[in-house]
Amino acid sequence: MSSRLTAPSSEAALEERLATPDDATIAALEALDGDVLVLGAGGKMGPTLARMAHRALTQAAGDASRHPSGRAKRRVIAVSRFSDAHAAAALEADGIATIRADLSDPRAVAALPDAANIIWMAGQKFGTTGDPVGTWTHNVVASVHAAERFAGARIVCFSTGNVYGPSPVAAGGSRETDALRPDGEYAASCVGRERVFESVARRTQSPLLLYRLFYACDLRYGVVTDIALAVLQGKPVSLTTGWANVIWQADANRLALRALTVATIPDGTAQVALNVTGAVVAVREIAERIGRIAGVTPVFAGDAHEMALVANTDRLAAQLPYTAMPLDTLCEWAVTWIRQNGRLLNKPTKFEVRDGRF
Repeated sequence: MSSRLTAPSSEAALEERLATPDDATIAALEALDGDVLVLGAGGKMGPTLARMAHRALTQAAGDASRHPSGRAKRRVIAVSRFSDAHAAAALEADGIATIRADLSDPRAVAALPDAANIIWMAGQKFGTTGDPVGTWTHNVVASVHAAERFAGARIVCFSTGNVYGPSPVAAGGSRETDALRPDGEYAASCVGRERVFESVARRTQSPLLLYRLFYACDLRYGVVTDIALAVLQGKPVSLTTGWANVIWQADANRLALRALTVATIPDGTAQVALNVTGAVVAVREIAERIGRIAGVTPVFAGDAHEMALVANTDRLAAQLPYTAMPLDTLCEWAVTWIRQNGRLLNKPTKFEVRDGRF
């Protein structure tokens, strides 16, 4: 991608960018059989991921050179409680089937349609401190129901880098083979979610990929948006957590769908986890880039700790190579979005939190 790309001028334009598949995504879904079921599709990423999957399947089916004659039409089905009725209606208007279901209810999960390809995105992070039982219900109990219900399907299970805990930045970030040292209820429940899916996948010989996502950025939220807000408002940018990985949400959506093709049956030796994010970047560097773009001098507070929640992405580069959104482009777009009063989700990432409390 070029840094000369024009920033989205509206929420509709932003949604369009976030839901556009590339050739690799189209080819990946075309290589698989069956429907795609997105569980937990009502969250921050779910709607754009579901739209991207639908567009990829539609484009592949429309290409006569790639679409085998007689192949059944494939569906994308989005499942969520959909507390926002507009979100469900918008997906339906785009040709995506929606189902309202509480994924912590085993009866609701049992009633869901079969599908060969499952993207599990359900979970709870913020509010964990005040509702630990709810967090374990959504992150672990619901996972039990889904893992059993969809045994035999290909499953990409969204997880998080929080399962590792902080690591020395100088070492280049946590690797998939590192021991998990979760810090706090949220991270511990995410380890529980991973263990549930892997346990059932081993027993049922089901292909699985644990999608450990770090710091996805949509202009309405994300580390870059958090830092841009502070810089533009003249507030100090905390350097206590001095580094982070960042990835444009559209890239994360594409990689999640492509990840279905590298899901592996766990056998005790196969590596089924994958770190998904961009390069490790200093928080100071992000703020200074934003400052140059905006013509503002950033204000900083604190000193960078040698430990941070960051990822090594060597395995991602080997298995699912991609061309990342340039950091300068993401910073430019964040500044433009905020200055044109683009809608914000008002859900800070809390990337600077160091005690695991969310």
